[in-house]
Amino acid sequence: MPLTKHPRDTEPPWMDWDRKAQKSGLRHTVYCVNGDQYTGEWLNNLKHGKGTYICKSAKSIYEGEWKCGKRSGFGTYSVQDPITGEYVKVYSGCWKNNKQHGCGSYFYTDTEYYEGDWKGGQRSGWGRMHFANGDVYEGEWLEDQHCGQGMLQLVK
Repeated sequence: MPLTKHPRDTEPPWMDWDRKAQKSGLRHTVYCVNGDQYTGEWLNNLKHGKGTYICKSAKSIYEGEWKCGKRSGFGTYSVQDPITGEYVKVYSGCWKNNKQHGCGSYFYTDTEYYEGDWKGGQRSGWGRMHFANGDVYEGEWLEDQHCGQGMLQLVK
């Protein structure tokens, strides 16, 4: 009589562990092997909802909204100042597919910043650029360049 095997009545342990490891809903901090960490909401193992991501290698923090694992919605991106060690805001505004998209403000330095429309991570639409010397350009932008109508106010 040949030896026959019958299927198991229970599933293997790894299937149960995998199901328990699936992230969905509000979680506490999740740590990555590279030192990054994320605290926030999940959906189907992807960052989704509100959350904070700290990137160790780039020394940066993103606080805001996520959609399907990408920055989407309103959020603030900050980087660590190498001298003081404090985090300095670089961009605050709308995001879409991990890029600046919509209305937002980008801070190049304390005295030089842009506020206006973004598309695909580039200044596009109507915006105002404040330069370090006090000059201000307000007008249309396309693909990160002055384009169309605008006004340049020079400091005397």
